[in-house]
Amino acid sequence: MAYETIKYEVAEQILTITLNRPDKLNAFNAQMQGELIDAFDAADKDDNVRAIIVTGAGRGFCAGADLSSGADTFDRDARRGPVKRFADGKVDYSDPQVRDGGGQVTLRIFKCLKPVIAAVNGPAVGIGVTMQLAMDIRIASEAARFGFVFSQRGIVPEAASSWFLPRIVGISQALEWCYSGRVFPAQEALAGRLVSKVVAPDDLLPTARALAKEFAAKTAPVSVALIRQMMWRMMGADDPMEAHKVDSRGIYTRGRSEDVKEGVVSFLEKRPAQFKNKVSSDMPDYFPWWTEREYK
Repeated sequence: MAYETIKYEVAEQILTITLNRPDKLNAFNAQMQGELIDAFDAADKDDNVRAIIVTGAGRGFCAGADLSSGADTFDRDARRGPVKRFADGKVDYSDPQVRDGGGQVTLRIFKCLKPVIAAVNGPAVGIGVTMQLAMDIRIASEAARFGFVFSQRGIVPEAASSWFLPRIVGISQALEWCYSGRVFPAQEALAGRLVSKVVAPDDLLPTARALAKEFAAKTAPVSVALIRQMMWRMMGADDPMEAHKVDSRGIYTRGRSEDVKEGVVSFLEKRPAQFKNKVSSDMPDYFPWWTEREYK
């Protein structure tokens, strides 16, 4: 797929996805939605991609939804045509036309099998910040600004952020930012645990790349893919027994793999491991997570 709103660049086993509408501060639109989903699909299929960095072109990360349509920006009936309705006139919320586009992006990132790092170079507002919540680690430039501005636009948080944000920063901090809708600086994002570190603008991508290289250099790709999914999925489990079930299956299947044999022998022989199992072909089949659920 040829991309117009993003850049897709792989170097040293690290994919950098750059939101690329700099004249619009990388504002999010339907085309960017489709291209981001396609990019994460491609990354999961490419065994040469070991980690992903998402950043923005120019001075912004993402200014949020493209508001150039004016008052009808968020009106689905006006923008896409009337959604399905029942005989009594009530909306059929199972109509795919009702689905939130930002949420489709974050759900795809959530399912990703590679570590994902947000390198936030500038303003990140609305979907510009909520899309980051499904990423694993957020690093901010000192020039970054964040805003969950939905209450000031008369709308509600999207992109499944009501699930992600309280888990990341806690319910009180999440509500403070969403109630006020104000834009806040990178240091406040750091204090609120939205980002893990704040660095000088020139250090942003080198810092993100150094972390991505650390993830890729000495690790087994299948193990990293499983770890990512195990950690995220267990955040919603209601009992540690659920984690025990998943852990046990993972230990059993991985324990019999060539990767584990190589990992142990290379350690004993004091040499770098050469892991050969691939995410594209060697993921275990006992998790239901790898297939898309029907939207209902």
